[in-house]
Amino acid sequence: MPITVQNSGAAARALIRNAAPSDLPAVERLLIESKLPLDGVRESLAAFLVAESGGAIVGVAGLEVCREHALLRSVAVAPAWRSKGLGRELVDRIIAAAERRGIHALYLLTTTAASYFPSFGFSRVTRADVPPDVQETAEFRGACPASATVMRRATHPCNETNPT
Repeated sequence: MPITVQNSGAAARALIRNAAPSDLPAVERLLIESKLPLDGVRESLAAFLVAESGGAIVGVAGLEVCREHALLRSVAVAPAWRSKGLGRELVDRIIAAAERRGIHALYLLTTTAASYFPSFGFSRVTRADVPPDVQETAEFRGACPASATVMRRATHPCNETNPT
């Protein structure tokens, strides 16, 4: 679904869609430019969203599913597209995807955006509070530094008795 955001003073459109295998090189470039780890990206790419404009990937956000929990990861937006609502739209859509999948809680690690994620309902937790299935991910095993802030957001899974 396209989203229109203000970019460089003019309205620009970005199409948010599911990532395709052919997007991997562009996703990896954006993550490297944003100083985010690549560990596990290839394996989880099918649950990533990308924002595309003019044939270029300008944003990405990923969901790494770990049984009943998931890791929100790899949220990055190209510099020209930052502070325009694109990152927020990507995160909102990843949260909605997690809820549709019946995920019980989302976790994330961040070294730079701990003040950004509470607006989505995330709160700080300790590494000891993270369930084993999430602790087994590459990000928790070492791709992110031990000093990274750990955050959690309970989800409200959609199901037949709770169709929210």
